[in-house]
Amino acid sequence: MPNIRRVTIAVIFSFLLIIRPVPAWGADAISGHVAMSIVPVGALAIAYLKNDTEGEKQFLRNLGANQLLNSLARLGFNQTSLGKRPNGGDYGFPSGHVAFAGAGASFLEERYGWKYGVPAWAVTGYVAYVRVDNRDHHVRDVLAASALAYVVAKLFVTPEYASHLAPVVGPDWLGLRWQRSW
Repeated sequence: MPNIRRVTIAVIFSFLLIIRPVPAWGADAISGHVAMSIVPVGALAIAYLKNDTEGEKQFLRNLGANQLLNSLARLGFNQTSLGKRPNGGDYGFPSGHVAFAGAGASFLEERYGWKYGVPAWAVTGYVAYVRVDNRDHHVRDVLAASALAYVVAKLFVTPEYASHLAPVVGPDWLGLRWQRSW
């Protein structure tokens, strides 16, 4: 078994261990935490089940970069008014929960297309709703986290079967080039 397969299995089981409910949370908070974990775990599981080793690597790079940038932003904005949560807590901007779920959703959308991305983004939207509804975040916090997840995936994830149409301009001609990788 290649090393990436072992890492993938370890990451999936680690996530499954951390999504256990905590009694002090309300029902919405528990469902939001579970949904937050299901999206990235599901994304990694889909890559694994498709036997997409390159996808697994891209997922792990995407998630790592997303979480690093999100954490740096939270540290940077904590001492500003953006860092204050509606409930009075710190480290509110951007939302870590939505960034985590968004990393999985944006990976699925970029790598496997809208049929995987739309349901994952819907679950991420639910996580964002719960975070705002429970007064853990402002709307701007969840929107910034979603945008961050989307941009990071654009940089770190390539489509499974890359295909695109691009304009080609020469000194005395103009045309289109279609490229597809198999």
